Amino acid sequence: MIFSILAFIALIASICIKERKKSLVIQSINCLFEAIYDFIIHAYTGAILSIINFIRTFLFINKTKFSKNVYVLILFLFESIIIINCMITWNGYISLLPTIGSIIRTYCLWQSDMKLVRISGITTGVFYGSYYIYYNSWYMVLGDFILLITGIYTLWNNDIKKYRKT
Repeated sequence: MIFSILAFIALIASICIKERKKSLVIQSINCLFEAIYDFIIHAYTGAILSIINFIRTFLFINKTKFSKNVYVLILFLFESIIIINCMITWNGYISLLPTIGSIIRTYCLWQSDMKLVRISGITTGVFYGSYYIYYNSWYMVLGDFILLITGIYTLWNNDIKKYRKT
């Protein structure tokens, strides 16, 4: 239970931060906590994805160290690994939920736009929240629901409202 709470706190904090690099550092911490928790509850698709997402997020933090071509290759590599993980850890259609959530999140975090990071908080809330309902993991469901609401609020406050004023 403690790892689900720590994962939840880190994820919420990560979408509230305005600077991309700091947001990604906090998200990488979230990935570690979530991986541990998912292994504990035997949600193996999610657990492996969390480890993959930790590595992905760490590489995305260091975006400037890669050439543009290598950075595009990294995106395709991680999207492919996510799909392969789904096939290997297949536990029925429920395995599609974290897979779709991770595919969307990977693309959004790959970009430099914090608006997309906030949007990925919304999609993560929906897909992972639904996944954790299946596993009766109510702390993570609550966390993902709050992530969904926080993502909508921060997107509205930082992007939509600002855009409407200009």
